[in-house]
Amino acid sequence: MPTRNTPWPAGTPCWVDYGASDMDAAKDFYGRLFGWEYTGGEPEFGGYLNATKNGEAAVGMGPLMNPGDSPSWTTYFATDDAQASATRIREAGGTVVVEPMEVGPMGTMTIAIDPQGNAFGLWQSGTHTGARIHNEAGALAWNEAMADDAAAAREFYTAVFGFTYDAVDGGGDMDYTTFSTGGNPLGGLGAASPDLPKGWLTCFSVDSADDATAAVEAAGGKVLMPPMDTPWGRFAVLADPWGAPFEVMGEVTAEAAQG
Repeated sequence: MPTRNTPWPAGTPCWVDYGASDMDAAKDFYGRLFGWEYTGGEPEFGGYLNATKNGEAAVGMGPLMNPGDSPSWTTYFATDDAQASATRIREAGGTVVVEPMEVGPMGTMTIAIDPQGNAFGLWQSGTHTGARIHNEAGALAWNEAMADDAAAAREFYTAVFGFTYDAVDGGGDMDYTTFSTGGNPLGGLGAASPDLPKGWLTCFSVDSADDATAAVEAAGGKVLMPPMDTPWGRFAVLADPWGAPFEVMGEVTAEAAQG
């Protein structure tokens, strides 16, 4: 089980959280889907809690800060200096919606929007270092942005995080690249499709993409892209019962492995 208990390197998608319109219903839906248990939720932290998998912090969940917003998943990038990162966001044409804010001893949170209107966050870790389990069924697997102008998005995120990019074979019209800070790929960035969600998307590992898709449909969610085989696993794009999109990635099927 891949785990981590130290801060993630700057520029790494290190945490995701969910803004819920109905906390109890969201906890039940995602708990059943991914096998999560929950800790926290104290009033002094606005009801925000951690979802755990195998006893390790996997994601966060809290009530929507603005009740008029739509439920959604937010991707947070690790930073060693939230104030400096916020300055770079503004200089590159983005908007800082929530200025760097200390969350007790746990760390410092920032919420921003890139020039194309896609929301993301920053996390400067304190005692909370971000996701402590990853690439395990029910945990974070990948984060990717689908932008109207992929080239402009790459320029923005390079200015903020120092990303470099590598094209992905078969990216085609999606103009899909991975991004990194000089090491292994940290996530992906490509051109938005008119039929699929825009912005930052969170992909979760699952044992079976087909089973996860069926479970989402049975619980009132939607299939935005049915499971398909990729070189990395069987992949689907889904929406929860409140319309929040997310992705799942399962094991490579035997048929795909055989070519």
